[in-house]
Amino acid sequence: MPIPESQLETWSHQGSVTQSSNTYNTIKNVLEASTTPYAGKNFKVFLQGSYGNDTNIYAESDVDIVIRLDDCFHSDLESLSDDEKSAYKQSFSDATYTHADFKRDVLSVLQRQYGSAVKSGDKAIAIDANGSRRKSDVIVATQFRRYFKFRSAGDSKYVEGICFFNAAGERIANYPKQHSANLTSRHQASSEWLKPMARVFKNMRSRMVDDGLIKAGIAPSYFLEGLLYNVPTNRLTSSYEDCVVNTLNWYRQEASKTDLLCANEQYYLLRDGSHTCWPQANCDAFVEAAVELWNEW
Repeated sequence: MPIPESQLETWSHQGSVTQSSNTYNTIKNVLEASTTPYAGKNFKVFLQGSYGNDTNIYAESDVDIVIRLDDCFHSDLESLSDDEKSAYKQSFSDATYTHADFKRDVLSVLQRQYGSAVKSGDKAIAIDANGSRRKSDVIVATQFRRYFKFRSAGDSKYVEGICFFNAAGERIANYPKQHSANLTSRHQASSEWLKPMARVFKNMRSRMVDDGLIKAGIAPSYFLEGLLYNVPTNRLTSSYEDCVVNTLNWYRQEASKTDLLCANEQYYLLRDGSHTCWPQANCDAFVEAAVELWNEW
């Protein structure tokens, strides 16, 4: 039998807002304090992830924070001609204060404030929950530019994002502001079904992991949001039951899987071997497990 509308409606509710907001503002104030080693630098602190996109659920309400250094940047020049690449290299010099310097200083600030609650992970600096403070992940990044034109520093075109490095030294570039803005636009175009449906799918994922239908980690929230971003808005309509069935059937029967885009529209959604793409086998596994959960409820 299908999952009842009442259960889906419960799953559609947003997780903690007040606690998440308080956590973000407290950590933001710490990062922006005038006493930090980087206080004189040009940087920005902003949200990304589920809470920032209003798709957080009660079971997983971590606060994802980006602190981005704008005094230096990394670039993708693949779309430029040889002449444009030469002009680019002549226009900029190497930074004297690098991402590694910035991450070291941010880590020291957080450790001084939160002590042993702070742990430097593969990609982010984690701050454990404590009392009313929710668990948080701080991504230390620099500005990233994907160039499409470069004649001079004042005559260029690029898409702006963030980039950071994992523990293996691999550069990871992403576009959280485009992800958020595009997701909101599609949410509005779907008569505001998309974001509640993202929360439904995240809760379904949690139930499927608990039931052993899928392994933990194969369906990150970022990619579930990307999957729903591609669903035709006329399939998100009427009821949560209809939305779930329409989405699963669309993916299984109609979707051109190699053409699906991440919500930021800078990467394809389904590709193997990329930090910023979802292996199709994992997406397929999620969808088939969701069908099983639905049919055997």
